Amino acid sequence: MGVPPTLAAAAALGSDSMPLLEAISGIFGSVSMASWIFLMLPQMFANYKAKSADGLSMAFLVVWMLGDVTNLFGAFFTHLAPTAIALACYFCVADCVLLAQCLYYNSLNRRKDARAAARAQAAAADEESPLLSRRSQSPGRRRASHSSQTKTPIGDDVLDTAPWKKNLLSLVVVYVVGFVGWYTSYKAGAWKSDPAPPSDPNEERTTLEIVGLALGYASAFFYLAARLPQIMKNYREKSCEGLSLLFFLLSLTGNATYGISLVTYSQDKKYLLNAVPWLLGSLGTIFEDSVIFVQFHIYANKARGANSSV
Repeated sequence: MGVPPTLAAAAALGSDSMPLLEAISGIFGSVSMASWIFLMLPQMFANYKAKSADGLSMAFLVVWMLGDVTNLFGAFFTHLAPTAIALACYFCVADCVLLAQCLYYNSLNRRKDARAAARAQAAAADEESPLLSRRSQSPGRRRASHSSQTKTPIGDDVLDTAPWKKNLLSLVVVYVVGFVGWYTSYKAGAWKSDPAPPSDPNEERTTLEIVGLALGYASAFFYLAARLPQIMKNYREKSCEGLSLLFFLLSLTGNATYGISLVTYSQDKKYLLNAVPWLLGSLGTIFEDSVIFVQFHIYANKARGANSSV
């Protein structure tokens, strides 16, 4: 999906003034950045359409944000690739936006539920309310109510192939945007090759590097722990309703290209050792996102069976 032309362009550029691996790091880092920039939009739009954030686990969002904060400081202290630091800054901003939207809808829906409960309680206190409710509910309305109860919402239209095609097309667009963004910045002189001398493996780490490495492992832990509440929520409810499939596809793409960007930026032993926690976080979340993809498939099939039996 656009990767071979990207690598070909990287090879051509690498032969001129930039080392091939450094160009690949920049390209995949830019693709990763495009993935994360677009990441929040599908889920935010899904929340907006539903006027609800019930599909998302708040524990997932909070722990994920803790991972992004520790990721930012850890990447800065350990001098990771520039794209890794830029992405970490963006992560924190995007987390705040999505978390604010979810808190808004949750608060709004709690107030609506409270008002509905108050009205129901007032109606129950009225001696004529049972008679009035029976008269007001026509057979047609009762059938509609029954239909709405038996209908199984699946969310994200995952039962047909059209959304999958649109999602894959979206990923192609992300790769194109990422490469164009990198190429434009390269031509503008933003990417200047400045290879650092190899580090001494026996050289002791500075205090900031040790702190940064500890924060890196903390961020990896938070990232790996963040998906678990969402996976458990999906399992308990036997549904992925309210979740955007594209949200998790972009997450997988962002993590994969992010990892490639890290390992191709430098092959210096000390740098690679510093990058280990970030690689663990990326690989681990790729696995957990794959589990959520399986849940989408399983619960969509169950929903198909429930709909066919109605």
